[in-house]
Amino acid sequence: MTPQDPLSALRDIHLPATGGFWPPAPGWWALAMILLVAVITLVWLTHTRRQKTRWHRQAKSELADLEQRQAPDAAWFAQLNSLLKRAARQRYPERHPEALSGEAWIAFLLEKAPGERIAARPVVEALVHSAWQPDVTADPHQALEFARRWLRRQS
Repeated sequence: MTPQDPLSALRDIHLPATGGFWPPAPGWWALAMILLVAVITLVWLTHTRRQKTRWHRQAKSELADLEQRQAPDAAWFAQLNSLLKRAARQRYPERHPEALSGEAWIAFLLEKAPGERIAARPVVEALVHSAWQPDVTADPHQALEFARRWLRRQS
């Protein structure tokens, strides 16, 4: 190379320096915002659903407790009826089921009962009447099974 040659002083073609990872491109910011909104919405919906179904979890827990303490006496059937009324009040507040008693309460339970209303009628009648009569006529196992199916249907 001759010192007179001006082309020999030029450098070869080179690429510009890379930009690095920060700050991200606008598309990454938009994706981050969309993901953040989606996560917040999912958490909020999950929390709302859990709040709405809390009564159902509590009723199932109390039903399991009643199952452990089952006894063919009027006080036990009164507790089972009370549990069903509280659950009905949470699920159907506009119908005011807590004020129902006797035949109206039986009709309400059967109306909201799963499938076999005719087969469940004697069990429900015995369950309701055993709560206030001194002589218990209902079988605690059948009453618990009806209450379990009824609560499952209400969820």
